[in-house]
Amino acid sequence: MRMDEASMPRVTARILNILAALVWYIGGIILLLKGSSLLAEAAALKPGQIWPWLAMGAALLFGSLEGRYRFSKSCRKNLDRIANLEQPRIWQFYGPLFFVLLALMIATGATLSRLAHGKYAFLIGVAALDLGLAIALLASSNVYWKQKAFTKKEKVDNGYETMEHSAGNAD
Repeated sequence: MRMDEASMPRVTARILNILAALVWYIGGIILLLKGSSLLAEAAALKPGQIWPWLAMGAALLFGSLEGRYRFSKSCRKNLDRIANLEQPRIWQFYGPLFFVLLALMIATGATLSRLAHGKYAFLIGVAALDLGLAIALLASSNVYWKQKAFTKKEKVDNGYETMEHSAGNAD
């Protein structure tokens, strides 16, 4: 039995926002752990070198700037897109292109990490890239909180939605 899109269950924009934030945070945490591991491997190959520290500093700078100016904009655009969905479906927490790009980024990241093992300079570069992206993802995640993406909306008598009660309130 094949279901058409009209018969698929709908979800709230809040659920999509939560799923989008979860993917964002999980990606940041995974990249942070992976980048840290690669940096530790590089440091073990050549103890006492300054390069791992410089890579970490560069990643912090790059990630902070990217998070503030590029990734935050992407978060806001996605939240706006979700808010404008007329009949949100569970798979719409990101657009289709995002999932294609995510698969490509995961495959590229895994390949780079595998190729870098045992190669000091390559480890430093891939670690800096992973850590920079992790910091950008985690730094830009504040958009979800600033825009109250997790706020529970309630229907009121006039048919409009209000944002009076957030998910964490006990009211």
